[in-house]
Amino acid sequence: MVYYHGGCPVCTREIALYQRQDGADQVCWVDVAHCAPEALGPGLNREAAMARLHMRRPDGTLASGAEAFTLLWRSLPRWAWLGRLLGSRLALALLEPAYRLFLVMRPLWRGRSSKR
Repeated sequence: MVYYHGGCPVCTREIALYQRQDGADQVCWVDVAHCAPEALGPGLNREAAMARLHMRRPDGTLASGAEAFTLLWRSLPRWAWLGRLLGSRLALALLEPAYRLFLVMRPLWRGRSSKR
């Protein structure tokens, strides 16, 4: 289950790319900006879900940020190689700070996206 911020134009565009991929029909996509609170499941509230990408593993545990992206990529055949390549602890240690920088910059891109 992938939890994404459907009220963010940048996020929506990126998720739409993944939703068009082979295997995307096997992923449950939850737009946290528009879902019922129960759709978030245990351990996740709307504020946290809107702040960063989350993915619920089959065992029910949550991953967020860069780790969630690598899990998402692994679930899509065309992207699986990237998820395996970047899913190591070392790669995640580099990707997570980059993702956090993106989160700081995201409001700037949102403003540009809404002007288009």
